[in-house]
Amino acid sequence: MKNSIFIFLLILPLFCFCQGEKFDPETGFAEVNNTKLFYEVAGSGEVILFVHGNFGDHRHWDYQFEPLSKNYKVIRYDVRGYGKSANPDPKEVYYDYEDIKSLIDFLKIEKVHICGLSMGSGIAVDFALMYPERCHSLIPIGPWPSGYGTGEFTNDGTNMLWKVFGDVVKTLNEKGTKEATDYWWTGTDFVKTSVRSDQTLNELLKMGYDYDFWGFKNPNKRSNPSPPAINRLNEIKVPTLIVTAEYDMAPCIAVADLMDKEMINAKKISIKDAGHCINMEKPKEFNAELVNFIESLK
Repeated sequence: MKNSIFIFLLILPLFCFCQGEKFDPETGFAEVNNTKLFYEVAGSGEVILFVHGNFGDHRHWDYQFEPLSKNYKVIRYDVRGYGKSANPDPKEVYYDYEDIKSLIDFLKIEKVHICGLSMGSGIAVDFALMYPERCHSLIPIGPWPSGYGTGEFTNDGTNMLWKVFGDVVKTLNEKGTKEATDYWWTGTDFVKTSVRSDQTLNELLKMGYDYDFWGFKNPNKRSNPSPPAINRLNEIKVPTLIVTAEYDMAPCIAVADLMDKEMINAKKISIKDAGHCINMEKPKEFNAELVNFIESLK
């Protein structure tokens, strides 16, 4: 019996080592700018800040957050009005890029590589435009700068996107949030063809079902820089990796081309056999491209 206990105590540390440390990110709420922003932080080193897209939350980055925390300090958060963050005050003007600045101030972080998906790419672009001194680099995915789809930057692709959004609102009002989510991701070829795998679709639907559609149901004074980023792309000088994909939404592919043309210090890549949510559908390829880009800046 004593020998058995001795052997167990001897191998216990080895067993624990083989199991590895449990991934246990820091989580919390930053009470800034008259709101509460949910965030998660893990790892150490240079900081990568991830900004999620519409109809989703911080889970858009499930395939980046833990893997990249092995070599970098990674942060993901829920944009105001999404996920676990507080909903906006309908009477209050606010700027998502100011929320990001206040969040990293709260976390005592000076500079970030800022990476955004779809809606989040627009927030990231705004942040790089307004606070370039706080950016190591900018990585817009499925890119979309504020102001695109208005005025001279309107085209067939943006008109179709606005129509789909209008139909989402109609479905939301008539049938509810689940049906609106289903319509967004599966109701039209315009969006449906930009999702290439059933696994990605199921993950996107789950996030959508959890979304309360606050911004579609209430007055919202969310604002952008003036003039908007689409008119000022050539002002952005931080190193930029523009990421699109073979099956990205047509307006986002057009935006990627425009950014590549207008931005002074940018590189564009397109990942094959991926749709709009590139980092979810091709995580290994995306993560490798992201790491190669960041390491090339050192």
